[in-house]
Amino acid sequence: MKPTLVIMAAGMGSRFGGLKQLISVDDAGHPIIDFSLYDARRAGFERVVFIIKHAIEADFKAAIGERMKQWFQVDYIYQENELLPEGFAGAIPEGRVKPWGTGHAVACCRDAVKGPLAVVNADDFYGARAFQTVFNFLDGPHGEHEQAMVGYRLRNTMTENGYVSRGICDVQDGYLTSITERVRIEKRGEAAAYIEDGREFPLTGDETASMNIWGFSAGMPEVLWERFPAFLEDRLRTDPLKCEYFLPNVMGQLLAEGKISVRVLPCEEVWHGMTYQEDLESVRQAVRELKAAGVYPEKLWE
Repeated sequence: MKPTLVIMAAGMGSRFGGLKQLISVDDAGHPIIDFSLYDARRAGFERVVFIIKHAIEADFKAAIGERMKQWFQVDYIYQENELLPEGFAGAIPEGRVKPWGTGHAVACCRDAVKGPLAVVNADDFYGARAFQTVFNFLDGPHGEHEQAMVGYRLRNTMTENGYVSRGICDVQDGYLTSITERVRIEKRGEAAAYIEDGREFPLTGDETASMNIWGFSAGMPEVLWERFPAFLEDRLRTDPLKCEYFLPNVMGQLLAEGKISVRVLPCEEVWHGMTYQEDLESVRQAVRELKAAGVYPEKLWE
C-alpha cells in the first residue's frame, strides 16, 4: 500500500491564541499547511487524512479540505476527548478542554489507516526534503517493526518569542536509542536550555530534535490505542486537566522495551512555525525568502 499522510490539526492553539491551522502566511493566502501539502504531493503522497475536531470542521473543510480534493484522496478523523478506550467512559475530568495529545490523535486513525503512514503537525513548516525523506523510507524496504523519525538540529527549531516543546533524541549509528519530551525549551543565543522543576539545564543546540514528523509501519495506530489505557490510569490521578499522551514518550517506551527500532532521517531544514502570535511575521518573512529563491512558486496550486 502507498503511504498515507496524516496531518494532526485538532490542536487548540492555546499559546498562539487561535486556530493557527488556517492563518495565511503569504500574500497569496496560503496557510502553513498548504506548503506541507504541496511538498508532500511532490514527494509522492496521494492520500491525506486530516485529524480535526468537530468544532472546526466547517471552517477547516472550506479553507483546506475541499481545495485539496483536486490533488489528494482526502479523509477526516475526529479527535474528541470523548474517544476513550473501553472502561473509561465518563472518565473525562470536569473542566478538561485540552486534547489528549499526539499519541491519542494517531491512535484515532486505527480504523482509517491500515498501511504505512507519515504523521506531521498542521502548523509546522517542515521543508520539502523532510517529506521526500520520509516518503522514500515508507515506500522503500525496511523491517517490519522499523519506524522512522525525521531529526532536526535543535537550534533550527527554536522561536525567539518564548518556549517550545521538543522530543530530544539520543542517536547511535543512525538509529534512535532514546527520546525525551522536554516541554519547556528556551533559546539561548545559538544554544538552548530546558526548564524542569524550576531548574535550568543547558543544551548545545546541536541535539537532534523531533518535530513530530514520523514514518510508521502499518499497525502503529492500533499499538498506540492499546497502550493508551495505562497512560490514563496513571496520569488521570496526577494531572487530570493537562496531561498529554505524547508520541515521543510512547516511542521512547517502545524502544526501551525492544519492540521497535526507529531510523533517524537527518534533516538540515530550518523549521518555521507559529507557537506564538509574534512568530507570524518571521514565518511570513521566511516564506518570502523561499519564494524569492525559487523553492516555491507565488501560487502553489496553479
